[in-house]
Amino acid sequence: MGSVVASMSMSLDGFVAGPDDEVDHVFAWHDAGRPGAGAGARADGAEVFPPGSLGSLVCGRRLFELTNAWGGRHPMGVPVVVVTHRVPDGWPRAGTPFTFVTDGVAGAVRRARELAGDRDVALATPSITRQCLALGLVDLIAVDLVPVLLGEGVPFFAGLAKAPLLLGTPAVVAGEGVTHLRYPVGR
Repeated sequence: MGSVVASMSMSLDGFVAGPDDEVDHVFAWHDAGRPGAGAGARADGAEVFPPGSLGSLVCGRRLFELTNAWGGRHPMGVPVVVVTHRVPDGWPRAGTPFTFVTDGVAGAVRRARELAGDRDVALATPSITRQCLALGLVDLIAVDLVPVLLGEGVPFFAGLAKAPLLLGTPAVVAGEGVTHLRYPVGR
């Protein structure tokens, strides 16, 4: 069974998006100096999910709607489990990778693990991450720390239900315009 990984690009002051959900600054490092780099590719070899290792992704309904369902296919090309209280009108749609789960994050992670098989599950939003941390469902926190101070916006870890949460010794890889930090989550 793969790991459940909370993976986000984050500003030095702890935000994953600006106050209007803009992500330009925290994602700017993705394609820096790498013409033709695909989603998830890293010029510095610090892939959170090496090719073939990601099996599914969990996100919330808010991100699903903010991205307009990624045009029908997530950039990572994996099944996406959407946590929601109510399935949006017109969904699910045939030929799309979206599964809607209405029984909470634990049910969503369970379904994502089924879809992923032996591969990893990514958590794609701060809210889902915080809920999964409270339930003890996260194996690894992967922060791509970007040298920008946003001052305000959407925080990654604010309002943790269970704190302090002690993490293991991080793996650190310096990249161009980013520092990759990988923290194992203790149980």
